[in-house]
Formats: sequence, structure tokens, C-alpha cells
Amino acid sequence: MLVSNALIGLREGLEAALVVVILVAFLAKTGRTWATKWVWAGVATAVVLSVVLGAVLTFGTRQLSFETQELIGGSASILAVGFVTVMVFWMRTAARTISGELKGRLDRALDLGPLAIALVGFLGVGREGLETAIFFYATTEAAGAGTYQPLVGWAIGLLSAVALGVLIYRGAIRINLSVFFRWTGVFLVVVAAGILAYGIHDLQEAGFLPGLNALAFDVSHVIAPDGWLGTLLKGFFNFTPATTWLQAIAWTAYVAIVLPLFLRPTSGVTSAPRPAAAQSA
Repeated sequence: MLVSNALIGLREGLEAALVVVILVAFLAKTGRTWATKWVWAGVATAVVLSVVLGAVLTFGTRQLSFETQELIGGSASILAVGFVTVMVFWMRTAARTISGELKGRLDRALDLGPLAIALVGFLGVGREGLETAIFFYATTEAAGAGTYQPLVGWAIGLLSAVALGVLIYRGAIRINLSVFFRWTGVFLVVVAAGILAYGIHDLQEAGFLPGLNALAFDVSHVIAPDGWLGTLLKGFFNFTPATTWLQAIAWTAYVAIVLPLFLRPTSGVTSAPRPAAAQSA
């Protein structure tokens, strides 16, 4: 759970960090650094709102009944899967054009004033923040109570993303964004499938979906849920030794449909992908 959440945090955090790098670098290179504080104001607002949302989801549901908690947790998990699915496909194509799009928006906002500039920063990071908050809640719920591994993993991943963002801005490293987002996207599809299955199990426990006792397989006698292998599989893929038919069907259908679509060649792209340092210039 620690490693998988760190990787998820790294990817999600790097998406947001790249937005900030592109905006700040654009202002510096065009001699309009006066607007940098407004970009940071929008970014800070997005971060604060994302943290508040994550805290409300994580701690605000503790006093509710078990069925209500499971209903909220299951719904949040499925919503997180929806966000992640949209974002991995968006970054699959946007990695090549995100720099130009953000610069164009900021250039127009500079003519409108400080609030418009802050809005560009807010929207650029806020989208990632909203997805991160919901995905964080889903992964912590899947890990269960009494463990801080998801929180530690997310912290490691996000701090690493910030460090990479600083290094990219300073030109110290170059990252092939297309390759990075492609392979982390494959990992996220598998993780999202596990979150989907877990969310369905929550909805079954809440009585919202049927089939809680209809098991597709139960390998608990081979893979103990609290053993090292069970913990490892749960941490990376949210695998549970006792899986219902509805969970198994949902996991298989999601991977079978989404992964081939994600890995299919991008039409109309023949040039080699540019490294991050060049794109953020």
C-alpha cells in the first residue's frame, strides 16, 4: 500500500507540478513576473480546497452508520475511478500540447487582470487536486482503519513530485512526459480496477447492490488476507482473497475495455515526444 500510493501520489502530483512550472516559466520568460503571485494565489487556493475536501471525506464520515459509511465510501471509490479514467486518457494526448494550451490561457488572462490570472492557476491545479482528494479517500478506505501507510505513501509521492517540478523548472532534469504518463497510466488502470471492485464491495455491504455472499472465488486458505502476500496484493491492486461475482466481473470488464483503449496507438502522432524541460520552456 505504501509503494502503490507513493506512485499514485507521484503521478498526480507531477501533473499539478507541471502546470505550475509551465505557468511560472512562461511569466518569467515573457518578463511579466508581477503576475506570478496571482498564479501562486490560485494554486494555493486549489491546494487548500483539495486538502479540506480530502479531510472532510476521510474524517467527516466516521460518525455515520456503517451502512452510510459504506455507501459513501463505495460511491467515492467509483467516482474516483471515473476521474482517474478520464485523466489517464486526457494526459495520454495532452502531454504534448499542455504547455501551449496553458500559455494561451494565461496570456489571455493577463489582459483581464489578477483574478483571471489566479483563476488559471486555480483551475490548472484544482482539477488535479479534486481528483487526488477523492482518490486519496478511496485508497485510504480500501486500506482499512488503523494503518497510516496510504497517508505516508501519498506524502512521499507528492513531495517527490514537488521536488521533480523544481528540478524541471531549473533545467536540472529532463523527463519524457509521454513515456512517463503512458506507463504510470497502465499502472493506474490496474489500480483503478481494484478501487472499482472495492467500491462495489462497499455498495454490496451497504445493501445497495446484491450478491454480497455470492463469491466468484475464495482463496483465503492459500492467500491469507493478513499474510505478506495478501497484504502485498491488496496494497498494489486492492486484491481480496474472497471476491464476489460482481466484483470479479467489474474488475475484468474494466481492465479488458480500458487497458486496450489506453494502449492503442495515438492517431496522427508521428513525431518523437519532447522532454519535459523543453515543453515547459
